[in-house]
Amino acid sequence: MWVVDQLYDGLVELGPDLTVLPCLAKSWTFDEERLAYRFRLRRDAVFTTGRSVQADDVVFSLERLRDPEVVSSGGWILDAVPPQGIVALNDTTVEVRLREAYPPFLGLLTTAYGNIIDHEAASEEGNDLRDNPAGSGPFQLAWWMPGAGLVLHRHEGYWEKDARGEALPYLEAVHVDVVQDMGAECLGLTQGRYDFMSGLHPAYMETLLDETGTLRPSFENTLKHLHVPFLKTDYLGVVLDGANTPGALRDARVRRAMSLALDRHGLARHLRRNAVTPTDHFVPPTMLGRDTVLPVTQNVGEALALLAEAGYPEGQGVGEIVLSTTSDYVDMCAAFQHDWAQLGLDVKVDVVPASVHRERVAQGETAMFYKSWLADHADAENFLGLFVEANFSPGGPNYTHYRNPEFERGFHGALLLADQLEARLEAYRVLDALIHEDMPVIPLFHDQVTHFLSHRIDGWPIHPVNRLDLRRVVKR
Repeated sequence: MWVVDQLYDGLVELGPDLTVLPCLAKSWTFDEERLAYRFRLRRDAVFTTGRSVQADDVVFSLERLRDPEVVSSGGWILDAVPPQGIVALNDTTVEVRLREAYPPFLGLLTTAYGNIIDHEAASEEGNDLRDNPAGSGPFQLAWWMPGAGLVLHRHEGYWEKDARGEALPYLEAVHVDVVQDMGAECLGLTQGRYDFMSGLHPAYMETLLDETGTLRPSFENTLKHLHVPFLKTDYLGVVLDGANTPGALRDARVRRAMSLALDRHGLARHLRRNAVTPTDHFVPPTMLGRDTVLPVTQNVGEALALLAEAGYPEGQGVGEIVLSTTSDYVDMCAAFQHDWAQLGLDVKVDVVPASVHRERVAQGETAMFYKSWLADHADAENFLGLFVEANFSPGGPNYTHYRNPEFERGFHGALLLADQLEARLEAYRVLDALIHEDMPVIPLFHDQVTHFLSHRIDGWPIHPVNRLDLRRVVKR
């Protein structure tokens, strides 16, 4: 997605403050009666093929997502748009009509799926966009060796300019290496072979960060450490109707007890060097109109009381619980085992390859699982949709098979509040509280976007959904 973002532009883009900003569309309006967006395209945008971006390209690009021959994984961003709902009114105006009010729609167009391609180049017989991209983004593909790396060159015809009128992007080229081993990536960064690395595997945290999560003094003159809250939540899910799920785990009181027993602050400090924010609520606070996370504490006494109330005093009768995870989270899961042992719970950690884990979770073949969810647009619907019955796995991301008529009514009602932001946020907060009460998932942490940069890099933005924007980056 990072590379695609350099090669293509969409009608709109997501700003660092999560607002939707103009891009290929210089402006837009929304007709509430007709439920229609009207986008007016800028006239100075050109593809790397030399053609001007026109309304027909927008219609082709979006409808391509629904083309059964393309089999795009992004067709879902148009679920609210009926057939023939995308129309070119003239060369510079596109209208998109919706079936019903759907507030997140504009945000969906900021995803990589909403990028616009040159429809003439894409339609040429034998042309493969994989090897010959036809976008209007700030860079163009120079060469690519799959599995090894690629080079991007500046798109000399790119439309955007800075405040001084200087053409963007500033960089002449970008070289991306494909590195299979995180250790080699970290070593390459510290030795100066790479200018940027995103995130940090727990095994290498100690190399770059001290106990408080601050960059070690030995790297202060060579590296920069940037981080912002990530719209991402790590959680433990429970397959509520799974054949392998103990009966006790179907009781929300048992799940809440397991949540209360966890020392999230200690785990964040000792195992993640404060690079995550402890939470027991699923939706990140900024998506609910809050400035900070709700406080969370460990309370073993209350957890034991909940277990006893549910009929499992000190864990008696719960039986063995199997928690599926990958090697990346073994340290965390071992700590969970320790905390849950205080409740008398017997939890086995089953460590499997990532591909096996994904399949087991999708098919509901494990009682509990470690997983994370991150936003691709800035509306809380993106997180709350995990608990809608229509999204049951394996066809959707409701891996827990949670169903609650009250949640369904509230979720669909919130989406009708298209022009009432505060009312919609309040409806989302009610839904988040309901998930907290029923606890089909045990939220653990909200992550951070963490970037490590060479000290030679300036103008680097960092984005809450971890998009990569190289337009204004300078290398000294």
